[in-house]
Amino acid sequence: MTFHSIQYGVEGPTATITLDRSERLNAIDDHMPSEIGEAVRLAEDDPTVHVVVVTGSGRAFSSGYDLELYAENPDAPFAQSMPWDPMIDYAGMSRNTEHFMSLWRCHKPTIAKIRGYAVAGGSDIALSCDLVVMADDARIGYPPARVWGCPTTAMWVYRVGAEQAKRMLFTGDLIDGFEAKRIGLVLDAVPPSELDDRVDELAARIAGIPQNQLMMHKLMINQAIDSMGLPTTQMFATLFDGMARHTPEGVWFKHRAEEI
Repeated sequence: MTFHSIQYGVEGPTATITLDRSERLNAIDDHMPSEIGEAVRLAEDDPTVHVVVVTGSGRAFSSGYDLELYAENPDAPFAQSMPWDPMIDYAGMSRNTEHFMSLWRCHKPTIAKIRGYAVAGGSDIALSCDLVVMADDARIGYPPARVWGCPTTAMWVYRVGAEQAKRMLFTGDLIDGFEAKRIGLVLDAVPPSELDDRVDELAARIAGIPQNQLMMHKLMINQAIDSMGLPTTQMFATLFDGMARHTPEGVWFKHRAEEI
């Protein structure tokens, strides 16, 4: 297939999805969410693929939603004039969330490979993968938690527990790979020069397991997370994301971004 904002390729048992807007640090545009979902479908339908790696081109994994398109643009979607209809926001953002979460629900294991930044919506994509490996100098976090956003995939609490999730979302701080590994947010953090080899090693190790075994274990573990309430949590998070863009502070941020 021809994609607009990602690249997709298969080498041996590994499929690679590359977020490909390097001139914007792979910021999310209107095409990227659905293209991620379509690439996951291709990987699922390919009997040669055992594992999927998600990475970014150039210097970053993803800088989140492209503020030039969504904040600075007066006619941007998901920033309605009043009276605000929350269901319009929910319908659009829930579709994007489902596309990101296709990485989590894919029957084949998925690995996020992070260099540079995985922030805001970019962290949503990364944390939708089963495993995350970071360069130790990379940064991850959700700065829109300070104003104008709520992470719609809601994966923070399921990965690090309530207290660390609150710490990250109450502050909007970015943390490096060392800290992300320390709190259990990611599987590993390695020097940037070793990132490709570490992910290749992990993918090769996983690829040696029969697909049926991988699928059974993933379904079992994901069911435990679903039983903890993930679908309901994501519904609330996606509704709150729309609310955050229409609070007094959220409207101020949007107007300020349009002026810059």
